[in-house]
Amino acid sequence: MKLTVIGGGGVRSMFLAKSIAQQASSLGIDELVFMDNDPEKLRIYGGLAAHVSSMLCPTLNFSLTGDAVEAVKDADYVITTIRVGGDHMRVRDERIALSHGVLGQETTGAAGVSFAMRSVPALASYCELIKKYAKPGVKVFNFTNPAGVVSQALRDMGYDFTYGICDAPSGMLHQFAEYKGVDPASVQGECYGLNHLSFFRNVTVDGEDIMPDLIHDDGAYAHTDLRFFEKDLVLNRGCVPNEYLYYFYYRERAVANVLSSPQTRGELIEEINREMTSELASIDIENDFEKGLACFEKWYGMRENNYMAAETGIHRDKPWTFDVYGKDAGGYAGVALRFMDIARSGKTQQMILCTPNNGAIPGLLDTDVIESTCDISTDGCVPHRVEADSVPAGNLELIRRVKYYERTVARGIVNRSKRDIVESLAMHPLVNSYSLAKDIAAQYFELNRDFIDGWTD
Repeated sequence: MKLTVIGGGGVRSMFLAKSIAQQASSLGIDELVFMDNDPEKLRIYGGLAAHVSSMLCPTLNFSLTGDAVEAVKDADYVITTIRVGGDHMRVRDERIALSHGVLGQETTGAAGVSFAMRSVPALASYCELIKKYAKPGVKVFNFTNPAGVVSQALRDMGYDFTYGICDAPSGMLHQFAEYKGVDPASVQGECYGLNHLSFFRNVTVDGEDIMPDLIHDDGAYAHTDLRFFEKDLVLNRGCVPNEYLYYFYYRERAVANVLSSPQTRGELIEEINREMTSELASIDIENDFEKGLACFEKWYGMRENNYMAAETGIHRDKPWTFDVYGKDAGGYAGVALRFMDIARSGKTQQMILCTPNNGAIPGLLDTDVIESTCDISTDGCVPHRVEADSVPAGNLELIRRVKYYERTVARGIVNRSKRDIVESLAMHPLVNSYSLAKDIAAQYFELNRDFIDGWTD
């Protein structure tokens, strides 16, 4: 079986390689290709990934390429994780929104519109190549942000072999497992909502629901990403929120924190990635992997420990290391591999995935892409149904409002309509103003003029 990663020169390529190599034999993966259109980043980060792969699974046929056709030819599965325009465009996306007093976060905030305007056309081009050259029945797992909007647009364009994946829900469950001192495999959760706007209805350990105790436990607010929320907020909703809901529940606080910080999240990542890449460029990774790994751990650890710190003022408290041989925590590769494992088993099993709603969440269109616990089988992907009276009404109202925004952004990109982009921003809960939407959109159209040729007013 052949698995291809488009965006294999990204800084997290080693994570992907570790996840895949550890499970390659059990999943029947015998060929792994990392493709990127940046030769230097592919050499550095793809090189680190190749070394990890050879350490963990020497029999795996691992290759690096800049040729997209070669990468996807005869592929069974494809993972896409790209950043069109690079880190500096993210910085500009976020700063434009912030200049209007609006959150500039690249997935939840207004900046996601700008990022999607660049991401979707590029991914659609790859999808066309995949349709032409990959194996029949190929599945594409998209991790490119903003995953909710991108997944919606790709589905709207007819690429029904694509699924959105995210490691935020599984990452939260891993945190709970670590906090409780139990095997992560024993911890499950019933999730519903949208990408970066989801809720756990329950959290179970070996089938026993621990959520009522968990959300009352002060320790969970100190040692997991429940730290971003006040206890009374969580108790009032009676569920575990995705950490990105911080931006909705503490909107003004998030914006004020970012504006008073020396750097935005995007600026911090741009600086870290630039310095890390420069230092790694001088290291002979193939012959001195340990030195390269030490460099990566130093810089990437800074990135992890400052996750959401500018917006919340809260730093994670766990030292970060990359253990090549340690048990894999999964991450977004783990989500894709979980799907492959279920497909290979031929049995119906559950996992959290971005997929069309098909009546699962009331008040949404069947074609709306949601993030939900799904039953995966040879017959397809079926999201678990949510009864309106079984979850807080406020949660559903927020989901519907943000889904309107995502749906309209996707329509605007697919139809090349500037009017739809303005409408989407005007209705976004974190913008909520037509005049602001027009001004922000105008700046995004100018910023992305090289990517939106032929768009109409």
